[in-house]
Amino acid sequence: MRRLLRRPVRLVPFGFLAAILFGTGLLMLPWATSHHRYTPFVTALFTATSAVSVTGMAVNDTPNYWNDFGLAMITVLTQLGGLGILTGAALVILVVSRQLGLRNRLLVQAETAEYGVGDVRWLLARIAATVFATEAVMTAVIAVRLGLAYGYPPGRALWFATFHSIQAFNNAGFALYSDGLVGFSRDPWVALPLALGAIIGGLGFPALFEALRERRRPGHWAIATKLTIWGSLTIIVLGFVALLISEWRNPHTIGTFGVPGKFLASFTQIALSRTGGFDVIHVADLHDESFPLFIVLMFIGGGSASTAGGIKVSTFFLLAFVIWAELRGEPDVTVGGRRVATASQRQALTVALLSVAVVVAGTVVVIALTSNVRFYAALFDVTSAFSTTGLTTGVAAGLKPPGQYLLTALMYIGRIGPLTLGSAIALNTRRRLYRYPEEQPIVG
Repeated sequence: MRRLLRRPVRLVPFGFLAAILFGTGLLMLPWATSHHRYTPFVTALFTATSAVSVTGMAVNDTPNYWNDFGLAMITVLTQLGGLGILTGAALVILVVSRQLGLRNRLLVQAETAEYGVGDVRWLLARIAATVFATEAVMTAVIAVRLGLAYGYPPGRALWFATFHSIQAFNNAGFALYSDGLVGFSRDPWVALPLALGAIIGGLGFPALFEALRERRRPGHWAIATKLTIWGSLTIIVLGFVALLISEWRNPHTIGTFGVPGKFLASFTQIALSRTGGFDVIHVADLHDESFPLFIVLMFIGGGSASTAGGIKVSTFFLLAFVIWAELRGEPDVTVGGRRVATASQRQALTVALLSVAVVVAGTVVVIALTSNVRFYAALFDVTSAFSTTGLTTGVAAGLKPPGQYLLTALMYIGRIGPLTLGSAIALNTRRRLYRYPEEQPIVG
């Protein structure tokens, strides 16, 4: 175990790559498809990467292209990817906290409520128990609903419920329906469990465990937990209101729904749009003003050390506090009565700007590779791939192999990038015994 923990920053990317290649090999086999023919390498690689990175983006009609074996493999890869993200993040946090020096170790310990190395097995067991317990509850509720309200046979109801529950909790977006979950957009017994499962999976175990442990004393939460919990709540509420206003009269999305249906579909879609990836309404039919909303939500993503992608909620709101402090002329950035370390501010800025650069570069390449594609559509799909969301306007399915390889790379980078980058920055932190003279260049 000690040898395994020494190089987690290198281990995690190679672990994901091995799982992707293994899944690619299996999905290429003829007995994984409904037409019983070999799957092209690029299609199998794209699908395996999408599953392991818990993205859910597809270049074919998932329920009709893959047979039961192929769908089972996608489910297994998604579950392994989700567990790998959580456990990999746990190991990285544990190791990074022990290589920062005593002072920084105490800061990390306070911020993440992490456990000792001797508790690694107990911590990983608790993570796994949380994952499977949440998925089991979601599966039970949805399976009963499918059986009673839609007449599904018990076996089929259990399979459909299990598949979508795993996809939702792991913030992936593969669906067993060609139109996603549009058919359940006004059914609270199906839509709400999936939305709540995606929210829980997207919080991250540090924030989730501390919030549960200190549920009666939220004022005692660490900064990271406060930013994640309250930030996620803020994003969901604001996104919900914005989507309602934007799509209220759109007949192609929620315009024909009654008021309760509008509220349910909007809430579910916003909860799943951050990185969940399910279509509850037809994304391609959104009003133009709704596209920036979805792009921002996907880019921000979920919580750190979670199954969600994006730059993370804590990163986004930490930068918001930095801007607010600068506008007010404050000497320090404070959150909840605590001063945020300068190193954390630089790390957040680095992750955000590098992510912007990757998304912009990816969008330019997709536009160059595709004719007659709208800028918003290209930006939407590139952001969705990088943030491991899985929503698409249809651009991904229409790409030729070079474009599919690009989105595959973006999904992989988006999945392992923030974790490895953040860890590398933290491990690179060193203390100089001298400082250069200060100078203030002109800004703006």
